[in-house]
Amino acid sequence: MSVLTRTAPRLREVHQPLWRALLARPAARVGLALGLVLVLAAAVGPLFLPDPDVPDYTDQLAPPGAGHWLGTDTAGRDLLARTLAGARTSLGAAALVTALAALIGLVVGTLAGALGGAVDTVLTRLTDVLLGLPSLVLTLAVVGVLGPGYGNLVLAMAVTSWAGIARLARAVARGALSRPDVLAARMAGVGPVRAVLRHVLPGVAVQVAVAATLGLGEAVLTLGGLSFLGLGAQPPTAEWGTMLAAGRDTFAYAPWQLVGPGLGLVLAVAAATLVSDALRDVTEPT
Repeated sequence: MSVLTRTAPRLREVHQPLWRALLARPAARVGLALGLVLVLAAAVGPLFLPDPDVPDYTDQLAPPGAGHWLGTDTAGRDLLARTLAGARTSLGAAALVTALAALIGLVVGTLAGALGGAVDTVLTRLTDVLLGLPSLVLTLAVVGVLGPGYGNLVLAMAVTSWAGIARLARAVARGALSRPDVLAARMAGVGPVRAVLRHVLPGVAVQVAVAATLGLGEAVLTLGGLSFLGLGAQPPTAEWGTMLAAGRDTFAYAPWQLVGPGLGLVLAVAAATLVSDALRDVTEPT
């Protein structure tokens, strides 16, 4: 059996033990269960509930009851329907931000670590500059240039939060180049591009995925906080941060407006935190 045949399926070899070790931890199982419940509720719930964006001014600020389990808002819209619709918006945007940041960081870090030389110097300096600046301030600056809106907010967060992942990807890529299987593949005549794609990139991608999961809860909170300030989703779009902002004015006499989006944020962050902590323990047992 050739060296390439023995070393090619590294991605499969890394994934299987990781998932088994992760599922063996109670915290990870609880986090995954919470995340699955949220995703299923966001995907299926709105199909059986009223339109979350259609107002009903004859039923404004109705308290929780049989007709509206979480009550209604100032426009008479069902808050349970809006909470589940907001889960689609909030969780989908957080996942998109995390995926985009991970992809950019993976590409930049792998190129810097694998190519070295001037490319490594330029990309590393760019990464250091971004790491030296507060990501929240950069996000606010980009949103200020592009204008408020959820699409602009997602783009701003993605392009300002990849530097840490790129630093990790570069370190893993540089370490992988000296692995025996990579050296053996190069000695067997494998080109540098193919060696990076088949032997370096899979291991880097696994570490980047773990790091991205660690930042998922932070992305949910940041999106909700900036939307609360009016920089993200704009009314009447259902989004947890926007719903919290709308409910603060009526908190004294209609506090139920905050229950749905507040509970959604707590559960989403708890799920991401439990899974990310378990991933960190599995991948870094020391």
